[in-house]
Amino acid sequence: MSQMMRAARMHAVGQPMTIDTVPRPVPRATDVLVQVKACGMVPNLGNVLANWPTWCPHLPLPKLPAIFGLDPTGVVVEVGEQVVGIRPGDRVYVSPVRSCGACPACLSDRRVACEYFVFNGYFGFDKHKSQTMYDLYPNGGFGEYMAAPQYAVVRLADNISFEEAARLGYLGTAYAALRKCGRLAGKSVIINGVSGTLGLGATLFALAMGASRILGTGRNHALLERVKALAPERIEVFSTEDGSIAEWARARTGGHGADFMVDTLGAAVSLDVFDDAMHGVARGGTIVNIGGTVGKLPIDMKWLMDNSMTITGSAWFTATEGYDMVEMLRTGAIDLSILEHEVAKLDDINQAISGLASRHGGFSNYVIVP
Repeated sequence: MSQMMRAARMHAVGQPMTIDTVPRPVPRATDVLVQVKACGMVPNLGNVLANWPTWCPHLPLPKLPAIFGLDPTGVVVEVGEQVVGIRPGDRVYVSPVRSCGACPACLSDRRVACEYFVFNGYFGFDKHKSQTMYDLYPNGGFGEYMAAPQYAVVRLADNISFEEAARLGYLGTAYAALRKCGRLAGKSVIINGVSGTLGLGATLFALAMGASRILGTGRNHALLERVKALAPERIEVFSTEDGSIAEWARARTGGHGADFMVDTLGAAVSLDVFDDAMHGVARGGTIVNIGGTVGKLPIDMKWLMDNSMTITGSAWFTATEGYDMVEMLRTGAIDLSILEHEVAKLDDINQAISGLASRHGGFSNYVIVP
């Protein structure tokens, strides 16, 4: 095995990535070395990386040049001497979650609450502590190999392709959010942004978890109808161009409102849409935000208290939840055959990033392969 590898690196914010030859990572005692076969690409990656200081100044990027790539999948080719239960030849998804591993949050399977938590191959959450994790694990998935801690690895079932597994980040984010709602069987849920990448994943898992009614919102009528066709007896859709989400949701639920809401809308969407949708949730309901819409939301605290509402954020998912998803995919409870894989070679990464705008909502799955 060569001691060098090819990787796409970003040298400056707003500049194209370059394909560089860099040292192949060496796994430490509790690490695995993965030969990357596919890596998912964030649909708005181009806009995010080009405008990072403006959009997210509080979320630190790694020191540049850096290898990005959030959702890698591949084959384990080497393991450290203290790795147990993972072997060379295993097909795996590598979660980007990196954390200290020793604090109470990490030890209780809440690594996203760790003060050192970063998304390997993307960004961190603490201006002072994030770089510590970047230094330990500098390689994201846009390269031929990457080293990762064994706690981040999820072994894949044989019937899951690398391209499908590269979607697990978005799927897992949606799955974790729905779990925070509580029992879904026989319940109704608003999925705000139902036809997007996060929204489509939330729809698939809400169906699998027993939700009896999904009230999906979006803008594009054609994409909304495509989502509805997945389970027309359980999914209803509404375009935000046609009026108030709250009024529509209450009209579809006998005036009560939905039991839960998962907001999947992205950073650039007006918070007015979130505000409208959350008022379509019934008394005692739970509202979970996973889209990351930017800004401050004025909330009537009296309304929140009087109606016993719960509003929470949810970032990513645990490796345990990753194994839940793999089992659902293995048994067919979740069917990813609806995805349209848009695959580009590593050499063509800049063209792939610039072409992300021409997509078919969440049905498009953008993947980079070495």
